[in-house]
Amino acid sequence: MCDAFPRVEVGEADFVVLCDALKVSESVREKAWKTYESLSAADGALACNTKKKETWGVCIFIVAIDLDEVTFTFTELLKSIKMSVCTFFQFLKEVDVNMDTVSTKVDSTVSRLKKKYDVLFALYHKFERTCGLIYLEQPSSEISAELSSVLVLKNYWITFLLAKGKVLQVEDDLVISFQLLLCVLDYFIKLSPPAMLKEPYKSSVSAATVNGSARTPRRGQSRSSRTAKQLDTDTKIIEILCKEHDCNLDEVKNVYLTSFIPFLNSAGIVASNGLPEVEVILKQYDELYLKNKDIDARLFLNRDETLQPAVIACSQLERTPLKNNPDEEINIILPQTPVRAAMNNIQQLIMILNSATDKPSDTLIKYFNNCTVNPKDSILKRVESFEHIFKKKFAEAVGQGWAEIGSQRYKLGVRLYYRVMESMLKSEEERLSVQNFSKLLNDNIFHTSLLACAVEVVMATYGRNASQSDSTSAETDLSFPWILNVFDLKAFDFYKVIESFIRAEPNLTREMIKHLEHCEHRIMESLAWQSGSPLFDLIKQSKEREGQADQPEPTSTPNAPFQHNHTAADLYLSPVKSPKKKASGPPLSATSPPDVPPAATPQTPQKPQKSTSLSLFYKKVYLLAYRRLHTLFLHLLSDHPDLEPLIWTLFQHTLQNEYELMRDRHLDQIMMCSMYGICKVKNVDLRFKIIVSAYKELCNTNQETFKRVLIREEQYDSIIVFYNLVFMQKLKTNILQYASSRPPTLSPIPHIPRSPYQFSNSPRRVPAGNNIYISPLKSPYKFSDGFQSPTKMTPRSRILVSIGESFGTSEKFQKINQMLCNSEGQLKRSAEVGAAAPKPLKRLRFDIEGTDEADGSKHLPQESKFQQKLAEMTSTRTRMQKQKLNDGNDTSASEEK
Repeated sequence: MCDAFPRVEVGEADFVVLCDALKVSESVREKAWKTYESLSAADGALACNTKKKETWGVCIFIVAIDLDEVTFTFTELLKSIKMSVCTFFQFLKEVDVNMDTVSTKVDSTVSRLKKKYDVLFALYHKFERTCGLIYLEQPSSEISAELSSVLVLKNYWITFLLAKGKVLQVEDDLVISFQLLLCVLDYFIKLSPPAMLKEPYKSSVSAATVNGSARTPRRGQSRSSRTAKQLDTDTKIIEILCKEHDCNLDEVKNVYLTSFIPFLNSAGIVASNGLPEVEVILKQYDELYLKNKDIDARLFLNRDETLQPAVIACSQLERTPLKNNPDEEINIILPQTPVRAAMNNIQQLIMILNSATDKPSDTLIKYFNNCTVNPKDSILKRVESFEHIFKKKFAEAVGQGWAEIGSQRYKLGVRLYYRVMESMLKSEEERLSVQNFSKLLNDNIFHTSLLACAVEVVMATYGRNASQSDSTSAETDLSFPWILNVFDLKAFDFYKVIESFIRAEPNLTREMIKHLEHCEHRIMESLAWQSGSPLFDLIKQSKEREGQADQPEPTSTPNAPFQHNHTAADLYLSPVKSPKKKASGPPLSATSPPDVPPAATPQTPQKPQKSTSLSLFYKKVYLLAYRRLHTLFLHLLSDHPDLEPLIWTLFQHTLQNEYELMRDRHLDQIMMCSMYGICKVKNVDLRFKIIVSAYKELCNTNQETFKRVLIREEQYDSIIVFYNLVFMQKLKTNILQYASSRPPTLSPIPHIPRSPYQFSNSPRRVPAGNNIYISPLKSPYKFSDGFQSPTKMTPRSRILVSIGESFGTSEKFQKINQMLCNSEGQLKRSAEVGAAAPKPLKRLRFDIEGTDEADGSKHLPQESKFQQKLAEMTSTRTRMQKQKLNDGNDTSASEEK
């Protein structure tokens, strides 16, 4: 029998060793090496010895995920290439120089790993500090060496990890994970000898032991009933833990009974010497970790280098200014950890709703009774029906043991729903001087939207992720638009209630206002444009109306002053009759009963009615679209100011007249194509790879926006392919007009108003481009001291002034004056040394060598590749330097180091 043919090794010897260590398949080896060669050709730095092994690891990671052939855990990969989690993520971002290097599938995997790491990092540090408050560092000699603090930490943490992995499907849910951790702490504290504990835990455990309620199992009792009885009769420890962490006691007890006790039974954890056996839980966690192939969170116990944060911590634990002079007497606001911030937000929401009820108030009942058709029964029935649906969907997403937690959150949403509804009706009564709101209160979509919005506020308050700061919104499995699927609600219908909801609830936190605004933006940029949306029918009706009018009326006038005075009634009862011609019958208003027909009118052809909701929607879309375009324009084309109105005209024309291009697509895709098309026809050298690399640096952007664009039914490709095959084909004639002697009439620039969601206590930047902010006086607080506004994080600044406090020395004023006087010089110096320009994507692998991506125009034959690259980078740097000089309002001066 002859030996099998030897395997043909791919790549260098060290690459082969790495692949063998990770047990990767032949297909992964081959494709990973090709990916590495392609990256090395684009960026020679990646091929150097210092970066080589890291680049191999990234390539193996990318290819293994794309091919669904992952044979290693994420921690094993990090150990093999000697990188930390944060460093790996940052390096992967640097390596993604092409639109097609990292697929959306890999992006999704990385996002999940990031969120899980952030939650674990926050929870472990909270856990470590909490255990320091519970256990003595050096317990008395009567405690055996087996029960050392190290062993205690290990038992607790691994038991928690096992519980979290087994009973919680949404592993990046910070709040539920923390509540589960408190259950673990309560269980183990009761098993611990009192001599190990600090007060007040020592006294609580001693009292429980004397009463026989702890560590005294009775025959004939199951673990479940025994532990549940212990919790019922001895809640002192869980009460202490919840009070210490501002956590809702009822919620934690619910988690204990519905999720933690079933976990204990299923895991078969047996207490030995006062603590469960480590080997049992270690073995079970190891199986779970190898199955998930992600992060080995046991390594937090060893302070393993792979789990340590980068120099600039990716978990953003500290977000407050540092004190300038230790001798100055200034109240220092302690930094909020992610767990503390989440608990504070939840406590504030609960305190807002303490005065609300689960049923309609007497005031609401009066409004219901004043209706021509009383809506009370249908409202109560709807609320009850959605409770069953929400409870089921929540359990499906989080885990079957968490259904009751979902029910608790829904009930909080119901309280907020009734509270906001009452506030809305009071405002409408003042505005219209009527009390009969029959038509509005019998509108099913209005109620469903209002209820969904209230529940979304609750879900977002609880769903604050560990990686969230004031300027970002991390998504989880329960994040918006999950709520739309639960309530079977169209995004366009949900959008109608957002502004009125914010106005009707003055106690919404800044974070919740920003979250609802973010939801509104998500709807305007893509969700409302999905197939099946009522938006397309409204636009079609509007176009028909324009066709029948004597003078066609645009969908919306972009530069008209934007008035935020529309209410939910205006939008849900839209369309309304055109104000141009008075009908002889009564007007259709929020007070018109649905069963009363209008007075008889002459039988003349009626024009389709103008839609208030559509008009307002388009105005808001135009504002959002222009803001984004202006931001990207400043990054790329500040030295061509004449192009902005041309790009905006094409952009606005497309949204208004070629709106089908938005179907199942994203607003930013049309924006980037409009910018590229105008630059092309005006012979301005701006390539898609430069546009995309600048776009990646903007806030609230997703790489999927340019990596995965709908081309035709169920076919997706990059934005360049979309431009060539769809956008250009549809708008070619219009785009070419901008090169003629008679270009199209320019669209007016939208009037930019102050945001209706402006939070009054937000820090304000002083104009002229300086890093100086004015912020209201705030002080630290605890919710136990009473209902106060949460402490807001101030900007990272070197000088912090709080009016009303002792200012310290006069040197601060001199520094501020110097900053103001020297701002122009600082800006110029920063430009001279080379401002931070968006790093251009080095090469698009789907480009034809030596050609431009959209029209095939070639470089001059005498230019070398090096000269082409140099010219391209020089052009980009020049644009960015000019932008820095002109953008005085948005660029802050260099800080002293």
